[in-house]
Amino acid sequence: MYQVIARKYRPQTFADVVNQEHVKTTLENAITQQRIAHGYIFSGQRGTGKTTVARILARCLNCVQGPTVTPDGVCASCLEIAQGNAPDVIEIDAASNRGINEMRELRENVRYRPVRDRYKVFIIDEAHQITSEAFNALLKTIEEPPAWVIFVLCTTEAHKIPATIASRCQHFSFRSVDFDEVVARMDWICKQEGIEADAEALAVLAQAGEGSIRDSLSALDQAIACCGAKLNAAEVRALLGTFSLDALAGVTEALAAYDSSRMLALVDELERNGHNLQHFSRELSRYFRNLLVSRIAGSDTRLIAASKAERARFAEISVAFSEEDLTRYLQLSLDLFRDLQFSLQPRFHLEIGLLKLVQAGKLVAIEEALAGLKGDGEKGRRGEVAAKTGAAAQPNPKAQIPAGPPAPARPSPFELDRAKKAARPEPQSMAASVGATALAPERTPAEEGITNWGETLHAALVELGMTFTADAVEHSEVTQAGNVLQFVTPKDFMLAMRPEDLSKAVQRVSARQFKITVTAGETATPKRGAAVAEQKQDEVAQRALANPEVQRFREVFGGEVRTVRDLKRVE
Repeated sequence: MYQVIARKYRPQTFADVVNQEHVKTTLENAITQQRIAHGYIFSGQRGTGKTTVARILARCLNCVQGPTVTPDGVCASCLEIAQGNAPDVIEIDAASNRGINEMRELRENVRYRPVRDRYKVFIIDEAHQITSEAFNALLKTIEEPPAWVIFVLCTTEAHKIPATIASRCQHFSFRSVDFDEVVARMDWICKQEGIEADAEALAVLAQAGEGSIRDSLSALDQAIACCGAKLNAAEVRALLGTFSLDALAGVTEALAAYDSSRMLALVDELERNGHNLQHFSRELSRYFRNLLVSRIAGSDTRLIAASKAERARFAEISVAFSEEDLTRYLQLSLDLFRDLQFSLQPRFHLEIGLLKLVQAGKLVAIEEALAGLKGDGEKGRRGEVAAKTGAAAQPNPKAQIPAGPPAPARPSPFELDRAKKAARPEPQSMAASVGATALAPERTPAEEGITNWGETLHAALVELGMTFTADAVEHSEVTQAGNVLQFVTPKDFMLAMRPEDLSKAVQRVSARQFKITVTAGETATPKRGAAVAEQKQDEVAQRALANPEVQRFREVFGGEVRTVRDLKRVE
């Protein structure tokens, strides 16, 4: 009776196992040093050898020559374990035996000694499907089993194993098998079977396995059944439903030419030939990923699961695109693949997704746009200067000594703003001048030089660091009636108008004693400074809009400037 390749060439010793060196070395050393644990957890991707290594461990422990790392393979124990009918090696499928009753039965079975062999080994496959109650029933048994019992829990989802179980076992994480090692293993098997297969066909089969030896060998078995003793890459791709590099390269050719109509024709061809659009989208994502990796790491990188000829082709195609473009294409293709999983109209989604790729290739980074804008502006200004002088090619021999950078034709908006602020009187100088004339306590405000109590007190409060009170005074009306200062303040600013703070400011600018009264109410005139602030804002906006670079930016990008903020003003 025919036996599939995956079972026929199943490893029987640690040396036959492909990859997983960290697991093999640890187990071999444990057997050699007689430091065998009572519980193991083998986790990892499907088809990477978890159950196979568990069987090999059982053979090494129960071989008549053992415990040994090289079982003879001819004794009754080795033969029965390889055939799966050894009485002391019990394999349990936890997917169908996951309840508490099955675990209780296992717990009872643990009490009895092995029938013939040295150890009784329990291999529990798909262990993550055991229920929580069943794990609890097994907890004490796994923690303190009899000396002749060894548990091996195999799972593809280690995070579902309870921490109480995992803490009582040694955990080995199996890795996905490297692409080159999968190809080499299949090439050896093809030679053993007398099958002629080229490197590209084996690469397609290895890609189908995605790091799983068993999946790749199952695909190899299917390809042999379809194609016979000679495997051709085109026939293997047609069998597995994968797309060739030439078919996917049509997408990048359309992107390079910004040809949207070619994208639509590509989707129509896929639909007519009956291809799965979701599968095409998935292959397209992998294609852009390989292009991006090739663009970054080069054609000789091990990060691309492909043959040497395909890696060279990836490197050749990726040169036509930047790293940023390929990153954008990969993200868009991943989004497209996600959307197609739930789409009722997959063709429409694929069409709009491919058209988005074309449009994304036309995008320009804002930094590049601004750099080009600045370059165009500088070229224009240099041309105007050269046209006005007419003597740029004949420099004056007396002016050969560099005199520093040339002065700008007109001051910048920031220089104008600094000059305007420098022209304002400083609060300290105002207070000093007021204090110098406020020595006579019986003088009137006019004699003391205080013509505007609001501005004077505002400056004094700023000096004292009372910014909130200064802001409230700025929005208030201040009048003097003899020795009484009356403040009429809007309700929004009443909390900041504390009489003791106002007294400190008054004592700073005048030697006279004043009684301070604060009342809430609307000011008779508009808020002081509002008109001035509005006028300043208009001036800032006019200066900003008159800037040549701003005008150039508006010419290129269009739009409307609604608000101009003065970044040098402290809000």
